[in-house]
Amino acid sequence: MKTHQNPLKFVCFAVPALAIIGCGASSKPAAAPVIPQVTVTTVRATEVPNVVELPGRTTPFKIAQVRARVDGIVQERTYKEGSDVKAGQPLYLIDPQPYRAALDSAMAAQQKTEATLAVTTRQLDRYAVLVKANAVSQQEYDNAVAAKRQAAADVAGAKAAVEDARIKLGYTSVTAPISGRSDMSSVTQGAYVQASGATLMTTIEQLDPIYVDVTQASKEALRLSESAAGKADSAPVNLVLEDGSRYPIPGKLDFNGATVDPATGSIHLRATFPNPQHKLLPGMFVRAELIQGRDHAILVPVSAIGHNPRGDATALVVQADNTEVERTVTATRMLGNDWVVSAGLSDGNQVVIKGARLAQPGAKVRPVGATLAAK
Repeated sequence: MKTHQNPLKFVCFAVPALAIIGCGASSKPAAAPVIPQVTVTTVRATEVPNVVELPGRTTPFKIAQVRARVDGIVQERTYKEGSDVKAGQPLYLIDPQPYRAALDSAMAAQQKTEATLAVTTRQLDRYAVLVKANAVSQQEYDNAVAAKRQAAADVAGAKAAVEDARIKLGYTSVTAPISGRSDMSSVTQGAYVQASGATLMTTIEQLDPIYVDVTQASKEALRLSESAAGKADSAPVNLVLEDGSRYPIPGKLDFNGATVDPATGSIHLRATFPNPQHKLLPGMFVRAELIQGRDHAILVPVSAIGHNPRGDATALVVQADNTEVERTVTATRMLGNDWVVSAGLSDGNQVVIKGARLAQPGAKVRPVGATLAAK
């Protein structure tokens, strides 16, 4: 008996192996591309203060050199070096004995001239009666008048000598001419000081308030003064110390130089700062920040600004169709944690501040506001 085989059994054997695989596999649809999410912020055009940073140096508000005004031996120093002193406070004592003796001598001379004046005055009074009776000549009367006037002049000179001696005696107690911080003493007890040489004894500096002297290029000052808002003398001044910390108390500009230094091409500015804690000391190098007018610009977070291979500042902007585009911007300076952008961006642009590496310029992105992203 002849058996009949099903021809379908040989179909899979006859086709290639690729067909065999196709027979048992099911086709799947291609996956949709993932659109990256980026965090954006909307930038706005605003008036940005034009902060100019200038190098400066602190100088005392007042400085006084304490010098000897009489000759003598220093008997005592009555202040502590480096301490705060008040105006009129005794600092040194110079041997007063010679000047006390000179004052006593001048006072004795004054008494002598006053006695002579009294005698000549009584004599003139008698001659005034006698001359009317022709008991004395007119010449004798005139001599009496002259003698009295000379005696009066001698009294005036003696009084001036007494006052001079009293002043010199007072100079033996050397006092502080101003209130401030005392410096190291230049003389010691037993040293001989001279008025003719104006021996320097110490220095006193007033530190509260204190000056900060800065310089500014004349062309920069000219550019700022051209605008009505560019008046530096009406703006506060902030200070950055040598270690980078900020001085907590703002100052004010007191002096704006009217002449340009021909050697440096700059003008001099002077600001005054309160210094109640004496944190600022004379001679410190500082940086003064002056607000000189305002600029129309856009503030952009630091994270939004990058640089292209040419070194130009760039920012990624999400357009209305949610495509990302790179723009070259002009970032002039920092203000706090933001860049001040004067060109390249417009008011209302959505700038990418996070996720910039997730998509190439020109690709679609899914923008999310900074507030929503933070949540």
